[in-house]
Amino acid sequence: MTARRRLFPGGRLSAYAFLYVVFLYLPVIFLPIFSINTAPTPKFPLTGYTLKWYQDLPKTPALLDAAWNSLIVGVSASVLATLLGILAARSITRYRYPGRRTINGLIMAPLVLPEIILAISMLLVMLQLGLSLSLFTVVLGHVLICIPYSMTVLTAGFEGFDRSLEEASADLGESAFGTFRRVTLPMVAPAIISSLLVCFTISLDEFVIAFFLTGTETTLPIYIWGQLRFAAKLPGVLALGTLLLVASFVLMTVAEILRRHAAGRTQSEGGLYA
Repeated sequence: MTARRRLFPGGRLSAYAFLYVVFLYLPVIFLPIFSINTAPTPKFPLTGYTLKWYQDLPKTPALLDAAWNSLIVGVSASVLATLLGILAARSITRYRYPGRRTINGLIMAPLVLPEIILAISMLLVMLQLGLSLSLFTVVLGHVLICIPYSMTVLTAGFEGFDRSLEEASADLGESAFGTFRRVTLPMVAPAIISSLLVCFTISLDEFVIAFFLTGTETTLPIYIWGQLRFAAKLPGVLALGTLLLVASFVLMTVAEILRRHAAGRTQSEGGLYA
């Protein structure tokens, strides 16, 4: 009994949380382990250790092109989604008007709708509008699915904001736009940066939307999916997947730190991970 309490000090809830984390992340741990295996097949026991698969990644032109495309899409989608998220979060947290909750629910709808349904719907809309499939259409699709995440982060930044600061700025003769730029934005800057990082991470890892909306210019998830058809390419895919995993973890960690900082500055307790 004593040993079990030491292992799970919080009782059953801690035990469930521990098992959940193990179930969720144990398969992910095998990814970096197999990426340094000398054998081309992921199996135990490991035959040796090598960094050859990582060293070969920069020597693949198709991979570099896909990485550049993902960078363009990720930056574009994160900036656009954050800009729209700022406007929406500002409106929903500052003003009270009929249909506010309905509008908020519609903005958050992509979080619960199946991505394949969203992808097919967007594909039909793009074709009806006469748009050719390209990185531009992928950006539009990623903006749609990134806005809810941006809204969640930014709402935490705007909620609890002390309006007396804006009133004081207005009393000193500053315009509404000047007050927003000089007072409001600096206060919610950590939330804005957090939103950019979260949206970039979501865009970087997104596959379904990109699969339906991309043309001849592939992104990293599409490139990885294509490489999985060839057994000889699997070690390189594992190495690339490990790098993406580390990058996503770092970005999300920084985003969460900034979100908590923004929540503390505005006395808000809501947010994406709270």
